[in-house]
Amino acid sequence: PANHPRRQDLIGILNRLIDAIEKQQDPKTGLWYDVMNYNGPGKEKNYFEASASCQYVYATAKGVRLGYLPANKIAIAKRAWKGIQNQFVKEEKGQTNLHGTVKVSGLGGKPYRDGSFEYYMSEPVIVNDPKGLGAFLLAAGEMDLLSTHNQAKGKTVMLDRYYNSEIRKDITGKSGYWHYVWDERNHPGFHFLGHIFRKYGAELSTLDDAPTREKLAMASVYIIVDPDHRKDNPHPNYMTDSNAEIIADWVKAGGVLLMMANDSSNCDLEHFNKLASKFSFRFNNLNINMVKNDHYPTGEVLPGKSNPVFKTTQKMFLKEICGIDLSAPAKPVVQKDGNVLMSITRYGKGTVFAVGDPWLYNEYVDGRRLPSAFENYKAAEDLAKWLLERSKQPVP
Repeated sequence: PANHPRRQDLIGILNRLIDAIEKQQDPKTGLWYDVMNYNGPGKEKNYFEASASCQYVYATAKGVRLGYLPANKIAIAKRAWKGIQNQFVKEEKGQTNLHGTVKVSGLGGKPYRDGSFEYYMSEPVIVNDPKGLGAFLLAAGEMDLLSTHNQAKGKTVMLDRYYNSEIRKDITGKSGYWHYVWDERNHPGFHFLGHIFRKYGAELSTLDDAPTREKLAMASVYIIVDPDHRKDNPHPNYMTDSNAEIIADWVKAGGVLLMMANDSSNCDLEHFNKLASKFSFRFNNLNINMVKNDHYPTGEVLPGKSNPVFKTTQKMFLKEICGIDLSAPAKPVVQKDGNVLMSITRYGKGTVFAVGDPWLYNEYVDGRRLPSAFENYKAAEDLAKWLLERSKQPVP
């Protein structure tokens, strides 16, 4: 985490490691030997190893993407990735296989593994070993991100944890924020949505206090989701007129605001509408798409062809949401049965996107629960890209 006291120590370790492996990278293939620097008797038995080479690609490319490593270190990953595809990936009998992973290596135990060169060369090298395939997939994902990770470089997506401020104890007994937050990997978190913003090169941050002009000045996109009422938080932080004015001024100066409400029984709409009314809309008390059990068709939402935001998404799933009442200049962007579900308002130099549900949380984005016909992950990509394209560097 950004505020961890040993963060810089860990980044230093990563940098020293990458500097070290760069010196051992084979100049011809871009790969690494199983025993990386061995140059003694029988060295011709040494071989390029797939799982470690893939792990180095993953670590180097991700380190560069997240700013932990110098940008020029990406050359290490590019050389190795090319070598991996040339050396290890083979099309055989209609199947793509990954060669070159050592079956197992270790030290001590019975039979005794003495760490000698002879020991390492005695271990079998196999095809499609799980630890090799896992590392290969991680490396492939990072290399695929090279085409996008500079698109929003320098922009920050700030997530509110003041109006939505639900705290509970984890399995260790430690208290922490958990509902619609970046770090939550379980169903109610925004881990996948955060990954998508980072895919385009944006930085993530959180705001635990009431918004001020100084704090909002650090954000390009500001997200407020599911403001608390007393059922969620015994002492909720309600939207005030003065805070709404501060946020509206930030939008007017060029900020991009994402407002995600919820159905009326699960969200404080009364105070949230103090902010919404600044932008010519209000969240209403209609309860839409009240899905019973797992009857997914009830939650079907079609953005329609030529949608200005959801350019690649054909069908989404939203459940238990509120509608939106509009007046000019707010405009509907997604509707169902005559009800506005999502809207856009241009306000000064900035933009506000509103939706009646926090629908992009992990449970309905990670691909494990919804039928494949629903494209919520693709919708999250479309929306994130749209928000970032309309945002500027942090708005002064």
